[in-house]
Amino acid sequence: MKALSRESLGLLLGLLAVCIFGATLPVTRVVLTQFEPVSLTVVRGVLGGLVAASVLLFTRSPIPERRHWSRLAVTTCVVGIGFQFFSAMGSVSVPSAHGAVVLGLLPLTTASLAALISGERPSPAFWACSILGALIVVFYALRQGGGGLQVGDLWLVGAVLCASTGYTLSAELARSMKAWQVISWSIAMTLPLTVGLSLFLWPDYLGSITFKGWTAFAYLTLFSQYLGFFAWNTALAMGGTARVSQVQLLQTFITIGLASLVAGERIDLETLVCAAVIVGLLLLSRRFRVARAPTK
Repeated sequence: MKALSRESLGLLLGLLAVCIFGATLPVTRVVLTQFEPVSLTVVRGVLGGLVAASVLLFTRSPIPERRHWSRLAVTTCVVGIGFQFFSAMGSVSVPSAHGAVVLGLLPLTTASLAALISGERPSPAFWACSILGALIVVFYALRQGGGGLQVGDLWLVGAVLCASTGYTLSAELARSMKAWQVISWSIAMTLPLTVGLSLFLWPDYLGSITFKGWTAFAYLTLFSQYLGFFAWNTALAMGGTARVSQVQLLQTFITIGLASLVAGERIDLETLVCAAVIVGLLLLSRRFRVARAPTK
């Protein structure tokens, strides 16, 4: 009963994080009306890194143990930099609702990496649901692209690989570190690179950014990039990476809804049907067993 309660709490925290993450693509579309993708990544990295470093200093957090450095370094690259850049580039050329369906690949890739890295063992039925969901996403992307993948799809696949790698490694680290420290160190460690790049890539148009643009930018920097991971890393550590990652399929609907409300996108029936089928597979996969790796 105790294990079930822990898993349920993990799923609830995962849902909270997914609600935060669900706004990322629509808000990115808003920001990109005033920012260029590369400079957006750099500015987000600098300001987000300063916030994370300030939190670590204020709380007098200890330096991570040496055994964690390699995983933190990879997490820094894929979460602190990679996902931000790839998702921004993808959002330039495809609508948020389209991107939401492509990001439906996240649960499969995250579950796969959890099996390889964390030793979790999903059942064959669980894998069948995840693979079917991934195939639906690929079919959808091909239809929307007129029989071929669009450039934006390839950028978003890169974002998926970055995110799933970061999720899995963060969950591993959160089993022996505090979840908020994992993301804080991951973001703070980007500072040497982002500050260096800012010397060459810092935009000269910041003075022309509107209040709406800065508000959207603040959301991406503080919530999508940082605070959302407080709940997400804790959720993955408590409920299991493979299991909790399936909750992210709900992000598809959240993003589609916000794409209409925030970014003013028109949502077609095919996108809604595809999203509904994927979420149905999520509900089905909840019935199947995932063996957890022992806590380290």
